[in-house]
Amino acid sequence: MKDLLKIQQKLIPQVIELMEKRYSILRQISLSEPVGRRTLSNILDISERVVRSETEFLKDQGLIDVAVSGMTITYEGIKLLDELKDVINDVMGLSTLQDKVKNKLGIKKVLLVSGSFDSNNSLIKDVARCGAEYFLSVLKDGDIVSITGGSTMLEFANSIKTDKRYNDVTVVPARGSMGTDVEIQSNNIVAITSKKLHSNYKLLNIPDELGEEAMKTLSQEPEIKNTLDYIQKTNVLVFAIGKASEMTKRRKLPEDKVDEIISKGAVGEAFGHYFNEKGEIVYKLNTAGIDLETFKNVEESIAIFAGKRKANALIALSNVNKNIVLVTDEESAKAILEQ
Repeated sequence: MKDLLKIQQKLIPQVIELMEKRYSILRQISLSEPVGRRTLSNILDISERVVRSETEFLKDQGLIDVAVSGMTITYEGIKLLDELKDVINDVMGLSTLQDKVKNKLGIKKVLLVSGSFDSNNSLIKDVARCGAEYFLSVLKDGDIVSITGGSTMLEFANSIKTDKRYNDVTVVPARGSMGTDVEIQSNNIVAITSKKLHSNYKLLNIPDELGEEAMKTLSQEPEIKNTLDYIQKTNVLVFAIGKASEMTKRRKLPEDKVDEIISKGAVGEAFGHYFNEKGEIVYKLNTAGIDLETFKNVEESIAIFAGKRKANALIALSNVNKNIVLVTDEESAKAILEQ
């Protein structure tokens, strides 16, 4: 199939262009459903006339449904997207881009989705879906899975689709609670993930950052200690990338601490550690959950992010640990290469 498409690309390039356009439209409907033609036109920057004619074609092929509420993708459409994904990635040069980023960072694997999150925020769903598919491909019975919090991780949890029951898997929060938005805290994401996997789970009912004495005391509470012990035995870690300046705000750190962290050249944050571009720790918080040594020894570490602004943070983290599988969007991957 790939060889045939490459031949067509040389002899009949307009066929490949048309296929890419229809694939992009079908994929965007799956990300934004239910969606109207005008909205679809604005997101993809394609004229409404073209969107109308192409969606009529997709409807006739049984790939989408059209209703008053908007267009939605059918089972056949989802199946076609899945079958075409690798082929389209190869034709569009994503496979080559994946290899370039992997080689530059020296990490285990890179998985990309086409497009730019910065110009199309709905792309985070596709990035999360890609991460969830890889996660399910490596997950084994008996694994302990640690997951961090945040909106990206919430998308990841919601993207998990499996009929298999992972009765021997235990899902735990990689971190304590951070902020006041319960929906994106790791405890909630752990609960959603566990439900999708039909697995066991443990919660960590403790703030992410505490004073040293308070941390020592709470860490000895039986339920908390039990969860922390599970975290230290993590087999699969799924986490989002944090930009240093954004994480200091999310943690509501005092201005003097923020100034100190940024002045030391911090570009990224992970597990309570702030790193400069070389991957050197420039500041460490007293946090609950996974520590740096555990992170370095985990069998599968899956980093999921979207957005060019986080490229430096990922580069910094890749200098700390090379055993990372990166899942991101095409534009962010190009930003990594440009650094």
